Amino acid sequence: MSAGHPFEELQARFAELLESSPAKDIQRNAKAFLNSAFTRLELVTREEFDVQAKLLGRMLERLATLEARVAALEAERDGGASPRRAGSGD
Repeated sequence: MSAGHPFEELQARFAELLESSPAKDIQRNAKAFLNSAFTRLELVTREEFDVQAKLLGRMLERLATLEARVAALEAERDGGASPRRAGSGD
């Protein structure tokens, strides 16, 4: 056990030196700066992006359906005066 003791003491001193060195402060400041920069950029995760892309796809499908319904209602209102217009949206 006495052979391991000097290494443990050296390791403890090295850890203490790192804790009191400016490198630790620089690392902490760099992390804070990067987090702040990323927050200002309003970045999103890939998962959030994928969810929004799916929502957009569904909204576009819904929009196409509603446009077709509006065209059919307009054609009905006009008394079928322009059947080509109603059929062109399909």
